[in-house]
Amino acid sequence: MALMITDECINCDVCEPECPNQAISMGEEIYQIDPGRCTECVGHFEEPQCVQVCPVSCIPVDPAHIESKETLWQKYQRLQKAGQGLSSASGEAPAA
Repeated sequence: MALMITDECINCDVCEPECPNQAISMGEEIYQIDPGRCTECVGHFEEPQCVQVCPVSCIPVDPAHIESKETLWQKYQRLQKAGQGLSSASGEAPAA
């Protein structure tokens, strides 16, 4: 289940830095969530951090991207592996 940001977003800028997967970015008018990167914080936190900090509660589950906890865990693992590969390619040591 990826999350989405609705048009009720007030562009307060608090959600973007909280996302451990860098899935949140500024869209044309409001922030948006990349469903390919959103794991609802599975693998990082018990609850989605963007939902926790949003002052207007505009971050529901995206009905177009319903995923099980297992699928979210697999996505988390894939993102972590991809991130380690990028670190190695740049000459940096992989994150522990």
